Amino acid sequence: MAAGRFEISDLPAKRYKYHRSRANHYQRPRKRAGQRTASTGRQILKITMTTSLQFLFFLSLSALVSGGEATHDSERRMHPVFALGGALPSRFKRAMPQIVFNALNTEERYAEYWQGLAGETLEQQLESKSRLNTQLARNVMLFIGDGMSIPTITAGRVYLGGEEKQFAFEQFPYVGLSKTYCANMQVADSACTATAYLGGVKANYGTVGVTAAVQFKDCQAQAQPANRVASIAAWAQSQGMATGLVTTTSVTHASPAGVYAHIANRNWENDAEVLADNGDPTLCPDAAYQLINSPVGQKLSVILGGGRENFLPKSVNDVNGAPGRRLDGRNLIEEWKSQHTNSAHYVENRKDLLKLSNRTSRVLGLFAPYHMAYHLDANPTEQPTLDEMVQVAMDVLERQSAGRGYFLFVEGGRIDHGHHDTLALRAIDETAEFDKAVRYARSHTSTDDTLIVVSSDHSHTMSLAGYSSRKNDIFGINDGQLAADDLPYATLSYANGPGYDTNYLREEGAVKRKNLRSINMKNKDFMFPSTVPLESETHGGDDVAVFASGPYAQLFSGVYEQHFIPHALAYASCLSERSMCADGGVARRPR
Repeated sequence: MAAGRFEISDLPAKRYKYHRSRANHYQRPRKRAGQRTASTGRQILKITMTTSLQFLFFLSLSALVSGGEATHDSERRMHPVFALGGALPSRFKRAMPQIVFNALNTEERYAEYWQGLAGETLEQQLESKSRLNTQLARNVMLFIGDGMSIPTITAGRVYLGGEEKQFAFEQFPYVGLSKTYCANMQVADSACTATAYLGGVKANYGTVGVTAAVQFKDCQAQAQPANRVASIAAWAQSQGMATGLVTTTSVTHASPAGVYAHIANRNWENDAEVLADNGDPTLCPDAAYQLINSPVGQKLSVILGGGRENFLPKSVNDVNGAPGRRLDGRNLIEEWKSQHTNSAHYVENRKDLLKLSNRTSRVLGLFAPYHMAYHLDANPTEQPTLDEMVQVAMDVLERQSAGRGYFLFVEGGRIDHGHHDTLALRAIDETAEFDKAVRYARSHTSTDDTLIVVSSDHSHTMSLAGYSSRKNDIFGINDGQLAADDLPYATLSYANGPGYDTNYLREEGAVKRKNLRSINMKNKDFMFPSTVPLESETHGGDDVAVFASGPYAQLFSGVYEQHFIPHALAYASCLSERSMCADGGVARRPR
């Protein structure tokens, strides 16, 4: 077997060895009619790995699936009960201490506590929804947590301090669900989704800012103006609004590229990548070139993120000594500087970003050769946080808007990267950092004139499972149940990904799970368990949540296609229905 690669042939022939020393918890032996036992212990069913018993096991499993276990016993098997004060010895397997799951707080034992909490929530709902806000959204901010699935949000609450906690965006009054599929794929990537939530059109997998008439890597089709999709940033610029983008990935990555680029391959971030696919960079310019030289890119007042290497020629090293990747010899950073006045500033570190003059009209900040470091790895003196970048962006855009408002795109891009490597701790920490940026934006703007929408581009395969006690370590093992192999299992796991190889071992020709008690699961580099071995964990195809606050936030309730989002944003800000606006687009006519 090649290093790091899993082959089916590597599995032993008898990989399904099945052993349960206390199987009564999963399948209770039935007593014959008239037979009663006085013993308080329960019989233990042990299934060994003989051919005949394998046949009987799978035969009985077939009966379960076909409805052969529709009894009270099957109900107990599927929905185990837990001790809240008394003991259920059969529930606790060996090496797992008996746990009494008491209510987290004393007051939670009483109905009045929950009734009071429900009453408070009802008051909040009535207050937030009793009057629809139909004022003009002078400012619009779209926050995308890349790969921020609903389970990611749920796990993140526990990371914040408990199941009852809330992210700032969860306190927004309107919530909906967005359907994320591409025009040609069930499960989306960040390219086609960016085209949807920024351009209002569903596109093909791997393409950005073009219609579904453009296939992946089709340079000729990309070059056709009719196939290009204008983004909401372009719509906003056409109405005199200031615009900007902020991301923790490279500014040429798929999601931010949706703001300004039209490319048939999301990987065409520099001209070398276009050439590697036998494309013509003069016919199909790369994302970095388009950011500096396209009409939309040139008008962006704020560009903050990573990706220096895509703007520099191979002959030039950046401040960290990393060489550029461009083959055309162009230094796009210097080109950007020459395009703008002295009030435009290029920065490469946190210090220079935070000391920008209040007369700054434009800012280009590239803080890493490619993606910015994870928050858990970053040097806080060198790399700004996402909320710090958002603070600077809002200040610059407010000045540049001259009262006509602004559009700001913000991406927490490394949530996705953490999930791809099954690094759940990193992914969820990035979610918490993303929320800080949302919290700042909402607390420093008015709901009367600023619409903020928070969503994700797609989900991931991470799930939160088991029957753990409240506030059990979300990055630890399930504290209430052992698996059928008498080993603990992680609360968080993935359907597929590289976590397979790091959580399984091969002994005596058998594949076995590792004992998670002997592993430091709080290590930020721990890869969480995966069921299917893959080099990189995949995206998920389930819907993602959309949270909205401000003018016309009510438009974002319900279930809808992802490409609806920019159309609703545009309506709220009079970008699509100019006849609804008065005073040159700075106020909305009464409905």
